Amino acid sequence: MSVRSSIAVLAVLAVVGLLTFGLLSKGSSGVAIGEVAPAPAMPRLEGGGESSLAEYRGRWVLVNFWASWCVPCRQEAPALEQFQHQHGGRSFTVLGIDSRDLSGDGRDFVRRYGLSYPQLRDGNGDTAHDFGTTGVPENFLIDPQGKVRLLLRGPVTSEYLRESVAPLLPSSS
Repeated sequence: MSVRSSIAVLAVLAVVGLLTFGLLSKGSSGVAIGEVAPAPAMPRLEGGGESSLAEYRGRWVLVNFWASWCVPCRQEAPALEQFQHQHGGRSFTVLGIDSRDLSGDGRDFVRRYGLSYPQLRDGNGDTAHDFGTTGVPENFLIDPQGKVRLLLRGPVTSEYLRESVAPLLPSSS
């Protein structure tokens, strides 16, 4: 084997090793089913102070990480709004978290899709990182005690919401 070939093989092995390390360390961070969800304070997307997941203790909360530039986020937005309209109330809400996005773009997205549920802004992605997200959209169903009950990496559908989320919610939201 030539010196050039040896160097190329070592370079490829180094890249594969770094990628593997990155994936393994990413998988070990964040929250798992049954763990308490992070609840840092974040700015409200529409302005007017801060809020946090902790303010929703005692309620079921479907936390939806999204961004205005995300095509699957655009596809799931109508299903989330419809689910909020059907089930939102004193015991359940969807909570949108606009992550790694510009505030103006996020506000335009909320208006374009007519989203009525609360929205927070995670501008630099710190909260998304604390949750262990790997991208957007990602959805976490949080129970009234603040623990993660369901996790879906990728967009929700009306079918998923109806079959997986709705059965866990109290009958009278």
